[in-house]
Amino acid sequence: MTDKVAFTMKLKPNVIDKYKRRHDEIWPELVALIREYGISDYSIFLDESSLTLFAVQKVSANTISSNDKLRENEIMKRWWVHMADLMETNSDNSPVTHPLKLVFHMD
Repeated sequence: MTDKVAFTMKLKPNVIDKYKRRHDEIWPELVALIREYGISDYSIFLDESSLTLFAVQKVSANTISSNDKLRENEIMKRWWVHMADLMETNSDNSPVTHPLKLVFHMD
């Protein structure tokens, strides 16, 4: 069983092209890690007027319980450092995220 999860993040000014380029060149080992932790169908959209990123992903039932382990993975931590100059981040370089509540769904 999978669920959809959505959240927002925020870019710093004048970095849209860099953000896009870094994701165009995403590390294969990071993609493999994300898949290993049960995350799939992952997309990130941008509202250019506010620099708000909207992310949506499918997560397997065990993903939520293993999320802390993913956060501790060295590959993930290196990606956060790689992206930290482009985004609002927490003290550990992870992006500041705001979970979104589902208010409508249509199959």
